[in-house]
Amino acid sequence: MFYLLDILGTLAFAISGVLTAINKKMDLFGVFIIAFVTALGGGTLRDMLIGHTPVSWMRDLNYVYVIAAGFFIALIFRGRLSKLRKSLFLFDTIGLGVFTLVGLEKGLIAKLNPTVCIALGTMTACFGGVIRDILCNEIPVVFRKEIYATICILGGTVFFILMELEIPINVIYLVTSGVIIVVRLMAVYYKWALPAPYKY
Repeated sequence: MFYLLDILGTLAFAISGVLTAINKKMDLFGVFIIAFVTALGGGTLRDMLIGHTPVSWMRDLNYVYVIAAGFFIALIFRGRLSKLRKSLFLFDTIGLGVFTLVGLEKGLIAKLNPTVCIALGTMTACFGGVIRDILCNEIPVVFRKEIYATICILGGTVFFILMELEIPINVIYLVTSGVIIVVRLMAVYYKWALPAPYKY
């Protein structure tokens, strides 16, 4: 199930990248590259920082196949995908929770400090979108609206608190991803956002 959710999150991020690139009127190669970096940019950067090479998608080509599938799905059904944005948002939110856990686990395997593990989890979940927005000449969404990265940090904090309580790891996975998913849904619904200095 964990792997399946990871794949679904990858698919959702890839489709998100395709739609963004189409809006920027890129050619097919540009659209595919944006889909690729959106889905795998965060994980690639994480693996390089901790010296885990070849990086994950090079060792498991299923991720590349999923991105290719998302690329073609988004191209063929781009007219209808606007009607499915709520579903895509849900998958994106699930991906956020799963990718945060993946980053946390990678940090634990590398025997890194909990603070660094939380940073890796946040990077895994968010930096694909950051790279996408930079390549599309936009200020990254994560820096200007929604409490996207902050939610990952919250989830990582919950993860390590539960570990200190010696709760079974599967329960920790469920609770941590559940916190991230629920808080993100609530943040979007209630329009929560961090204060911006220019408003004061």
